[in-house]
Amino acid sequence: MMIQAGTSFVLCVENEGYETSLEKRKVYLCVADSSVTDEALIRVIDESGDSYLYPSDYFVALTLPDTAAAVFEEINV
Repeated sequence: MMIQAGTSFVLCVENEGYETSLEKRKVYLCVADSSVTDEALIRVIDESGDSYLYPSDYFVALTLPDTAAAVFEEINV
């Protein structure tokens, strides 16, 4: 499944080199970044609460029900 930035949610499956910033098996919000031209990178709001670029293969895309998506969006505001 292709990861699309915006209101996409992703599950972290790898965090090598980013152990402080990313937790495996945790859901993160993927945010749009028109300046990213490399499909190997996505912008994610990490544990710091800020958004940073990470390797896209560290995540898998999730499809959440609307009610669950709303909860995650509230947490990441």
